[in-house]
Amino acid sequence: MSLTSQIMMIRPVNFNYNEETAVNNKFQQATPNADVHTLALAQFERMVSLLEKNGVDVQVIEDTRETFTPDSIFPNNWISFHEDGSVILYPMFAENRRKERRQDIIDMLSNIYEIKNTIDLTHFEHKHLFLEGTGSMVLDRHHHIAYMCASPRSSTDALHEFCKQMHYMPLIFDAVDKHGFAIYHTNVMMCIGNNFAVVCEEAIKSLDQRAQVIKSLAQTEKEIIGISLDQMEHFAGNMLQIKNKYNESLLIMSEQAYLSLNKKQLKCLEKYAQLLYSPLDVIEKNGGGSARCMMAEIFLPPKKSLI
Repeated sequence: MSLTSQIMMIRPVNFNYNEETAVNNKFQQATPNADVHTLALAQFERMVSLLEKNGVDVQVIEDTRETFTPDSIFPNNWISFHEDGSVILYPMFAENRRKERRQDIIDMLSNIYEIKNTIDLTHFEHKHLFLEGTGSMVLDRHHHIAYMCASPRSSTDALHEFCKQMHYMPLIFDAVDKHGFAIYHTNVMMCIGNNFAVVCEEAIKSLDQRAQVIKSLAQTEKEIIGISLDQMEHFAGNMLQIKNKYNESLLIMSEQAYLSLNKKQLKCLEKYAQLLYSPLDVIEKNGGGSARCMMAEIFLPPKKSLI
């Protein structure tokens, strides 16, 4: 499986609780009487510093004040970058999140990386169908499998179009939290690494669907590290494996995700990567997303003149 040391992150200018996304993101909770943006920005900067100190190349893009985009800190939902030079734009559920899509970011990255093709899936918004990038999908990029739990944010029709364009095989299932609400994004319950997978199996209530997911992971030689519904609510599924410029494997997560894991789980994960974690509680509580959501992996080939 491919790992990248190139990450894009968006420095927010107006991070806050987003009422448009809260209707189906049960991880969100507003923090009253607090300067949420200032606190979140400090956590953002701390995470960037952690990544850079550990040899990760972080392309930090400045958010724009021209539009109200309280969730711009989560760029992996509107764009993804692929090894064949493809850039994919995704259909977003919340109207104010659609404003996060910026051509100037793509233009800037095209000065550094080879962009050969842009696939625009945003037309699905006209049909009220959505696919919020690598939030909706957890990609096994090596085996070309797209895992997705269906939800109001994650349409099977849009997924099939992604898979057709990018030659992936879809694996669709249903997943709910402990209250029976559909899990809005697959990447809060599942992480696919090189040789491991973190999965909240009990969120998949259908035993047939659960068996299908486990079989696929076993066939692709992943060690399955199960997490509980409670650990999932602490964002223990919202991790991302990357590498640094020294080709060392890193697994990025939030502090509360790390603290929710038990010794056995940590020992399993440490076989595959150095574990890096940073406090993100303000972002997690108000935004309903965590470390993985803040990072858009860049797999684009570099410009030949820069090699």
